[in-house]
Amino acid sequence: EIRANAKKIIGNDFVEVFINTPIEECEKRDVKGLYKKARAGEIKDFTGINAPFESPTNPDIEIKTIGKSIDESVNELFNQILPKIKK
Repeated sequence: EIRANAKKIIGNDFVEVFINTPIEECEKRDVKGLYKKARAGEIKDFTGINAPFESPTNPDIEIKTIGKSIDESVNELFNQILPKIKK
């Protein structure tokens, strides 16, 4: 519902990007320890832990990050989004 409202407000320039990374991978990459704190109850309403996350059903762009470096993921996003924003 929130995404649909954003798209409605922004209009045709809206590009929904889903950086698809499983929560287990997010926890492995978490250098600040936020997921650990959320699991311990120290952080409330942490998306994916004690607050829901709903994957988009039909994003304009989806970047699957498993097995990719940050640079690879960024380059993939850049290559996919550039044609959508160049008009």
